[in-house]
Amino acid sequence: MNELKDKVALITGAASGIGRAAALRFAEEGARLVLGDIGAEAGEALAAELRGSGAQALFLRTDVSKPGDAEALVKLATEKFGRLDAAFNNAGISDGPMPPGIVDYPLELWDRMIAVNLSGVFYGLRCQVRAMLANPGGAIVNTASVAGQIGFGGIPGYVAGKHGVIGLTRSVAVEYGAKGIRCNAIAPGFIETPMTAPVFQVPQFRDMTAAQVPAARVGTAEEVANMALWLCSDRSSYANGGVYAVDGGFLAK
Repeated sequence: MNELKDKVALITGAASGIGRAAALRFAEEGARLVLGDIGAEAGEALAAELRGSGAQALFLRTDVSKPGDAEALVKLATEKFGRLDAAFNNAGISDGPMPPGIVDYPLELWDRMIAVNLSGVFYGLRCQVRAMLANPGGAIVNTASVAGQIGFGGIPGYVAGKHGVIGLTRSVAVEYGAKGIRCNAIAPGFIETPMTAPVFQVPQFRDMTAAQVPAARVGTAEEVANMALWLCSDRSSYANGGVYAVDGGFLAK
């Protein structure tokens, strides 16, 4: 155990779903945590819960679509804990209930999807890499999606943003691998989280989804968090620039 003992780890989108599951796992493994989320009440409650269990955890309300918020989160980590060893850029949003295709896709929705899911990762990366160069070294994990590797109809903003996240991941891996910074992406498949709950609450859709997955079920946030933990730990020391599916075999078909 103690995979992240004394390491300083930053997690965005930490207040719920995959981010919350990752925060709990990272804390169990000894990390000192800096948590960011746009939901201040839930984020503060999580940080308090972690401190109550003996972990070191700080929370800062963070809108990842704002460059200044990304900088403030990294600054909190370096000022309070002296360094940044790991970052999990997990914050993201969905298009919502199946919107219309590209020709009718609302421009304001496109702008918001790209601002959060793609630019939000870029803003985080540029600050995190700077901090890690002072260590030197560190591990960064970005949440992409199976939708970042194949096409899905009706959700162009999400698909485009997640494809972009994989491109950013590979760029950082190539540019900074020789300086001790590893950057990988996770590609979750159909995972049950608060974001996907409205969809999976429909029995027909849940059954249809499970039928498409070789594992014959929907995944959990904890299963994705375990992959993030491994990629942030020293056990994955030669993993760089990869995209790791946590999808029950969906992409293998």
